[in-house]
Amino acid sequence: MFKRVLLKLSGEFLSDDSGFGINPDTTRQLAQLIISALDGTEVELAVVIGGGNLWRGARNGKGMDPATADYIGMLGTVMNAMALQDAMEAAGKPTRVMSAIAMQAVAEPYIRRRAIRHLEKDRVVIFGGGNGAPFFTTDTTSTLRALEIGADVVLMAKNKVDGVYDKDPQKHADAVRFDELTHMDVVEQRLAVMDATALTLCMDKGLPIVVFDIFQEGNLRRLFEGQRVGTLISTPGAGTAAQG
Repeated sequence: MFKRVLLKLSGEFLSDDSGFGINPDTTRQLAQLIISALDGTEVELAVVIGGGNLWRGARNGKGMDPATADYIGMLGTVMNAMALQDAMEAAGKPTRVMSAIAMQAVAEPYIRRRAIRHLEKDRVVIFGGGNGAPFFTTDTTSTLRALEIGADVVLMAKNKVDGVYDKDPQKHADAVRFDELTHMDVVEQRLAVMDATALTLCMDKGLPIVVFDIFQEGNLRRLFEGQRVGTLISTPGAGTAAQG
């Protein structure tokens, strides 16, 4: 069973069917899903949420300085983190938003030891602002934060995709799902799991990844209880180098 978990969420999970913006009802539903899955467990949960529902540098930042476009996207992740925090606390779950970009009026600065202490006090820690530097995705942020806080696993939440397939299951009816893969399998087969930087870091440090459908009823709860869900990506015999 996992004791400490890093959950990677897409910013689109907070939006309506358009995939854009923050929908309060959708956000409350996501918050309740997470809280219900945690209820009665001893799992310590940290969250990294993307900003694609508000800003995508490749799409929205055309003609802009790339670093500036990335910083705007990083600010979008703080907005999403605040929205998720509001929904979770309205449902009674204590949380802390920690930002890699200093904005102390709305979020705590990211300090590793403080983040760990929040987790030990049963607070959900939501990391915003990326890792504080441009040119890195929230996949990489998820891996970095997971290693820093000593997480047992990175849970890559998906919508309507229940694991890793050999090809896009929404386009190919004969797509085959994998129950287990090694990190090197993902690299060699060029499977779309996370960006190359994040995947390489997970492989180097022996950090397991689980890709799963968060909206399939009971999936997140089953993962917290140590059951097999989705696709497990690991390297047998490897252990993380992170220290809690």
